[in-house]
Amino acid sequence: MHFHAQSKAVVAAAAVFAMLLCQYAVGQEAQAGAARGPEASKGLPARATPGDYQAHAQAGMVTIAAEYDGHSIPDPQSTLTTQDYVVVEVGLFGPPNAHLTLNYQDFSLRLNGKKTPLPARPYGLVFKSLKDPEYVAPDEPSPAEKKTTSVNTGGTTQNAAPSSLPPIVHIPIAITRGWEQRVQKASLPEGDRVLPEAGFIFFEHGGKANSVELIYSGPAGKATLTLHP
Repeated sequence: MHFHAQSKAVVAAAAVFAMLLCQYAVGQEAQAGAARGPEASKGLPARATPGDYQAHAQAGMVTIAAEYDGHSIPDPQSTLTTQDYVVVEVGLFGPPNAHLTLNYQDFSLRLNGKKTPLPARPYGLVFKSLKDPEYVAPDEPSPAEKKTTSVNTGGTTQNAAPSSLPPIVHIPIAITRGWEQRVQKASLPEGDRVLPEAGFIFFEHGGKANSVELIYSGPAGKATLTLHP
């Protein structure tokens, strides 16, 4: 009986140890995830002053500045495009060492004078419509080669089959993933941040915009910026 009691005690102790070890592992994983979170989106370098943006307005002690980029996502490597979303570059400025909790959901966009503004959308939704106009597939003729072919045939497609369609370009996953990472890193950072901070925010809209107003309603207060015309 004494032996059985000792065995039960050992089993119970092992179970407690395993539970504590599991909790520790989960805690460590959560801490690692929290550490990775802020790094997922580093934003853009803020411009020197709010006046360097298309428009700016005051929200409490914070200055909201913005630039409307239409369907383009400017990038030092190349300008990406998205036909399903419009893009606004936002910069937030404050007094020295000022903190502000940033969230893309604090922004909305009024297009073409419509009563209901568009809410900002997560950057991940933009991925499916990303394109690089300068991208050329390895087996695709360069622009110069296309021009030569057009000249040689008199700019016609007489030799092409009547039912022929433009070839489907299969872009390697590594390329599209690179585009996605660029958008992710350039999107507006979230959480408690020391100002100034800047980044892109996205709004679902596939057409043109005759008038654009960016609306901010967040911890700093409220502000409306006229970006176009």
